[in-house]
Amino acid sequence: MAAVFKIGVDGGGSKTECILVDATGGVVARHLAPGCNPNVVGPEQARLVITDALCGVVDAAFGGGSPGIAATHIYAAGNRAFWRETAATLTGFGEVRTADDSLPVLELATRGRPGLVLHGGTGSFVAARAPDGSIHYAGGLGWRFGDPGSGYDLGRRAIARGLLELQGWLPPSRLAQTLRDHTQLGAAAEAGDITRWFYQHAEPNRQIAALAPVILRLASEGDATAHQLLVESVTELVALATRMAAALFPDTALDTLPAGVSGPLLTHPLAVPALAATTPLALTPVEGPPIEGVRRLLVRAS
Repeated sequence: MAAVFKIGVDGGGSKTECILVDATGGVVARHLAPGCNPNVVGPEQARLVITDALCGVVDAAFGGGSPGIAATHIYAAGNRAFWRETAATLTGFGEVRTADDSLPVLELATRGRPGLVLHGGTGSFVAARAPDGSIHYAGGLGWRFGDPGSGYDLGRRAIARGLLELQGWLPPSRLAQTLRDHTQLGAAAEAGDITRWFYQHAEPNRQIAALAPVILRLASEGDATAHQLLVESVTELVALATRMAAALFPDTALDTLPAGVSGPLLTHPLAVPALAATTPLALTPVEGPPIEGVRRLLVRAS
């Protein structure tokens, strides 16, 4: 009997989530693993994570045995050529296809129709489906180069601002103490101490992104500096999305275009009015996690 099960993977820098679905699209098993972005964890670790994750979801469904997997779709962050090469080495998982991790979020936002989505997690990107069905991608340049609207970018901006405060060149806010608390260097830590801590840390990108929830909390508590950093980060990503939409949909009124936003920064209550004030796009929060977008793509591919 032909195999009817499929595996879907949402792989990012922070985590790798797998589902195994049956012929109706019902989820049979789930498995969660560490991040698999080769730009963050390295290619060898990325291959190990993805292989272990695929075996893990099969084991969760069938306890070590398997009636056969028809197809596996890997939607992952990082180098596309790397993932194509990795897919070619995988056996026992049916036909293995790879695509950008932006596609599941785009699916949630537009349900297969023309439109776009802005996503801000640890990193950020804008993805769009043009009227001819072609897929386009902007941003997603990685934590070393900014990714506005992402956890990394907000953390980076907070560190830069806090260090200047510690140097005495900007008015003091709660950021300086936040950096001292985050690094656990003590109340006497100076700008040079904190800079050295981040540069010498084994995982600086994770430590920088880990500041984002703290900055969101400060903004919610009324801290004007934290609020301004949030606004600056998200509006830069929105400006990119607006340019992309205008280029791809020249004959469409942008306020009628399906346009979703996803991620804790972009959907934060303080960010929503800032977004609305800077673009004609009618931005709507995306409902559901990216892995649900993976599930829908698996169903549509059948």
